[in-house]
Amino acid sequence: MVRKNRFLFLSFFVVHAAFVFTQIPPEKPYWFTLERGKFLFRTGEYGDALLAFEDAREQRKAMYTQMERQLITLLSIPEVRRLGDSLDLVETYIADQRQENAAAVLRELYYRVPRASLEGSARTALEQIGRLKSYPEAEYWIGEIYRAEGELGIALKQYQRAYEQRALLENSGFVQEILYKIVDIYRIRQEYPDMERWLLEILKQDPRWSEDSGIFAKNALSRTIENDGIARFLTLYRYNNPSVEKAHRLLGFYYYASGRHSRAMEHLLYAFLIQNTIIIEEILRNQFDFTFTTLENLWNEAARRPLSTAYIEGVEYYKTLYYLGSALYGSGKSTPAREFWTALSLQNSGGGFVAGEWGVRARDQLRSPSVDPAVEYP
Repeated sequence: MVRKNRFLFLSFFVVHAAFVFTQIPPEKPYWFTLERGKFLFRTGEYGDALLAFEDAREQRKAMYTQMERQLITLLSIPEVRRLGDSLDLVETYIADQRQENAAAVLRELYYRVPRASLEGSARTALEQIGRLKSYPEAEYWIGEIYRAEGELGIALKQYQRAYEQRALLENSGFVQEILYKIVDIYRIRQEYPDMERWLLEILKQDPRWSEDSGIFAKNALSRTIENDGIARFLTLYRYNNPSVEKAHRLLGFYYYASGRHSRAMEHLLYAFLIQNTIIIEEILRNQFDFTFTTLENLWNEAARRPLSTAYIEGVEYYKTLYYLGSALYGSGKSTPAREFWTALSLQNSGGGFVAGEWGVRARDQLRSPSVDPAVEYP
């Protein structure tokens, strides 16, 4: 009787344990751990956030390392080795032999990497699985922790590591976020040649700047602003590319401060065009019959829209106009320079937006024009 009861107890224990085991949730995926780290970062819990980002990186590495081993195991089977490097034949073998682990590995690979890019090579498939062990998003967020803690050197290395792994980013547009963080660190450290190099890296993504037609476009913009003025310029041209606006603007400020006025003018002209395109299109979203006529009219319309006023402040709009005028003057184009300074000086007198410091400086330039001394990066 005792033995029977013991058997029933053990049977119940085994069944109950199995039931409990099935209720235990699987380990959270690496991306969930990353999101948890972001939440901790935003609440200021930097230590715990760092641990979460490092765990996410290690989780992803472990996951793809296991997949890599499973694929190596499959490719090491004598029958498979005789198939050569043909991915098609390997897939057929996997299906015929019901190699579920290997099939799951290939499904994951094709989800992350276009199958066509493997060019039918099993060896390339294995190499690509190995590459997936890197986690650029985690590297970036680890960099964010160190930046927040003031460890700029370590943060910079993390951002650069994330950029090196950019092909694996879930969102390809995130590349520019990484690049701007690299730029900001060099700017803070006043390492301006490195800052310039990375800003130019960003502008490789600007089709109007980097294509063969770029020289023609730059010349056309310069001729229009010089010969026909601001109103005609903004009537003829539009360019909505906010992702490169900051790069053009920062390069324009830097080139002006270092005495390269023609190059400063080119970049600031692009920044000015992008800024005004975005302001005009924001107005048109709410007022479809709006037509640009003058800067004063544009500013008055934008002043009534909180999104536009916030944007103008965020992109250093008046500072951009001031240095564009100054760069034009430094390049020997005094007429358009005076037009920019005049617009700013009038804004400083009240009504609509107020240009503040830049209106005062523009008024001084109108009285006694000169090239500002390039003492430091503005």
